[in-house]
Amino acid sequence: MLKWWIAIMMVMATLLLWQQPWRQDAVAATKVTAAMVDSLTAVATPAGMANVHVGYDAFSVDFNPTAHRPNCTAYVLTREHLNGTVARHDQFTADDRVTGCPPPNAYRGSGLARGHMVPAADMAWNETAMAQTFFMTNVCPQSSALNSGGWSKLEEKVREWVARDSVLVVLAGPVPSATDSVLPSSNVVVPGRFFKVVIAPTARPRMRAIGFIYDNGPCNRPLRHYAVSVDRVEELTGLDFFKVLPPQVEATVERACNLPAWCF
Repeated sequence: MLKWWIAIMMVMATLLLWQQPWRQDAVAATKVTAAMVDSLTAVATPAGMANVHVGYDAFSVDFNPTAHRPNCTAYVLTREHLNGTVARHDQFTADDRVTGCPPPNAYRGSGLARGHMVPAADMAWNETAMAQTFFMTNVCPQSSALNSGGWSKLEEKVREWVARDSVLVVLAGPVPSATDSVLPSSNVVVPGRFFKVVIAPTARPRMRAIGFIYDNGPCNRPLRHYAVSVDRVEELTGLDFFKVLPPQVEATVERACNLPAWCF
């Protein structure tokens, strides 16, 4: 009888331990507020990386005045934004407020496209936001094959995801490397690769995130071939994402690359 009583008490103690908050799924239990979603756009740049933070109406740019290109761009995309009807602006311009911002003809003769980091199509819900995506602070020299191919397909996939998940935070930029080339006419540094990071903070049953790395050239394989964890993007870029999240949640979200959860 005593043995049975001890066994019952041990089972009850185990159940009580698992009911403690620190034993619950910390990611699923995280309360996501509008303020938290906005703060997920914040990015920490590594020491030694030239950086100026520039805020626009609907997105932000961490701009590198030495490389004359963004380090990272960030914005919140909602399902409602997909209903925008603003026509594409198509007028690239320098942001004269920002030191190091190149002129709109900086890539002339290079054969490279002016590649948006924040897509113009994602800002079709507001005329000012649409126009601001054409500031050269939001642009990188990009292979035309990538710009109209794999990169464009990824942008379309993000819009599919937000239609399902309601809210996404999207970050994108170049992957810096010592082997990056420089345009001699403008001193703009041409990246060899690009990244995109997407987090679905209100997804159920728990928030999730994913990263992508693309070479600056033809990338025509299915999306899943370019998918990586956010940890991998941080390792390659030196950037630090999602510091607003509790450490355990941040670690869990950033190390995952759960393709089925993103419906690949």
